[in-house]
Amino acid sequence: MEDTITQQFDFLAQIYQVAVDYLVGYSFQLLGAVLVIVAGFIVGRWISNFMLRVLEKRNVDITLRQFIASSVKLLVLVMFGIIALSQLGISITPMIAAIGGVAVGLSLALQGPVSNYGAGLMIILTRMYRVGDTINTQGCSGQVEEITLAATQLRAEDGEIITIPNKFIVGEIHSNSETNRIVEGVIGIAYAEDPNRAINLIRGVLNSQDSVVKSKSPEVGITTFGDSSINIEYRYWAPTGGYFRTIHQVNLAIFEAFRAENVAIPFPQREVRLLNN
Repeated sequence: MEDTITQQFDFLAQIYQVAVDYLVGYSFQLLGAVLVIVAGFIVGRWISNFMLRVLEKRNVDITLRQFIASSVKLLVLVMFGIIALSQLGISITPMIAAIGGVAVGLSLALQGPVSNYGAGLMIILTRMYRVGDTINTQGCSGQVEEITLAATQLRAEDGEIITIPNKFIVGEIHSNSETNRIVEGVIGIAYAEDPNRAINLIRGVLNSQDSVVKSKSPEVGITTFGDSSINIEYRYWAPTGGYFRTIHQVNLAIFEAFRAENVAIPFPQREVRLLNN
């Protein structure tokens, strides 16, 4: 038992002596490496803040300038880290080879996230859309709430947040109507009615509604001739934030205007056949 304890103390003493010898022999190298790392953080933060200010003055998108500033800061830290390792006499060639192997493995395992980041970078660089725009893609529509390298967040009118991975947007068909959305509606009138009168009534309703965008003139006209009605189509722009509310208000106002002016809206006709055995 005493021999075992003695061996353990001897082992600890050897470790202590090796640590002391290392500190004595490489104390200046360790101090230099620590100072290099500290200097790397200071320089990296300064360069990052400088890049943010420059890019902000040039009106670069906030997501893009944050990405550039973070990338520059990381590059500076890597450079100072390499210098610190060289101060300790550590060869970085085997480490680079190991990092390369790990990077290959990670790239194969993380193909989905990596493709999202690449698509997000393309969206930011090409400015396909910006925060506040209204886009329609992958069967989803809403106002762009946030753009990150991984995904784009849309806010629907009811407040629902829709998150779409960027790889499902780049390369796909999408529409961008900025802050508004197009509304399409159809109403039928009897063949005995005057279409010009009905068209003017609809135009008057659209011009009187505050929620209808006035910068773009609405379109109103005959679209088809049905079996029992002349179908009049109207198209106008509405703010994305009040899209459905505007539709409800306009449709009700058109119906009330037709009823006040005694414009007949025919009931759909159906052909009924009685079969006799």
